[in-house]
Amino acid sequence: MKLVDEAEIQVSAGNGGNGCVGFRREKFIPLGGPDGGDGGAGGSVWLVADENLNTLVDFRHQRQFRAKRGENGMGRQMYGKAGEDLIITVPVGTVITNVGTDEVIGDLVAHGDRLLVAKGGSGGLGNMHFKSSVNRSPRKALPGLPGEERELKLELKLLADVGLLGFPNAGKSTLIRAVSAATPKVADYPFTTLYPNLGVVSVEAHRSFVIADIPGLIEGAADGAGLGAQFLRHLQRTRLLLHLVDMAPMSFGEEEGSEQLSPAQQVRAIERELARHDPELLDKPRWLVLNKSDLLLEEEQQAAAKAIIDELGWKDRWYMVSAIGREGTFPIMQDVMAFFDRQRAEALEAAQAEGPHAP
Repeated sequence: MKLVDEAEIQVSAGNGGNGCVGFRREKFIPLGGPDGGDGGAGGSVWLVADENLNTLVDFRHQRQFRAKRGENGMGRQMYGKAGEDLIITVPVGTVITNVGTDEVIGDLVAHGDRLLVAKGGSGGLGNMHFKSSVNRSPRKALPGLPGEERELKLELKLLADVGLLGFPNAGKSTLIRAVSAATPKVADYPFTTLYPNLGVVSVEAHRSFVIADIPGLIEGAADGAGLGAQFLRHLQRTRLLLHLVDMAPMSFGEEEGSEQLSPAQQVRAIERELARHDPELLDKPRWLVLNKSDLLLEEEQQAAAKAIIDELGWKDRWYMVSAIGREGTFPIMQDVMAFFDRQRAEALEAAQAEGPHAP
């Protein structure tokens, strides 16, 4: 199924029921007085995160959601029944924005997280509330209040531990196929990946992490060029980025002699697009993966890799692999798993150190 990661919906909470004007009339009970009950509250609209969903495609077919209204009050001081709440399930990782105010009102990051997006209207008061010493027979009751209505924008940010980024045809889809059971499309032309793909990498029993592959980026992506910019949000939740680059220079353009980009130029171009989209992405740990080493002669590989690293002045980790031949891919995954293990250990130590002093 194609990933649908954006949708807009309209939610309407139920109106409150009207209050009742009634009087008690029973045999042997003269002047029974007012006994009109209150109207029931309208149902509210809730969004609930469900880990069994992985797309917002359902909201392409149904965009309007309305909770039930409350019932009207009745005589004998009988309150109207409250309207049932409407529960809308969304994938884990959904960000909810109020279209009217452009305000982010919620971020559902765990299974079962709930968010109230439209509150039901209160029920109206019956006439039993308006009796007094000077008004023994009030004929006044209040109508129910209307429920809230909102137009919401839903954005899905995939919950992945590792994000792959790079130019089209850098080998991201090939890498994710090599290290997980995911089967994204792989072909020898750019932009074969049209939607993000997720894969689970199992290093050993009970030790695994999730890796995400997004469509390739090109220069000008922040201005709308290419396909990848609209999916950059999926990298914002990741803890580590693997930056793939083709070791051989590549060209973009249909005409002969179109601009050639060296591997180092590709890396810098991607960095500029990340900075324009969200500078915090550049602050994430990012390892360089020099891919397609199999296209070079064995005696040329180390010299070519060193030239790229020296030109970039790269100080972080880097690897040379052949994703299509699965050469050098598993050691990367082992290092990634060790990186996450260290993160968890450091977080646990920090929590234990702060525990005795916590308020």
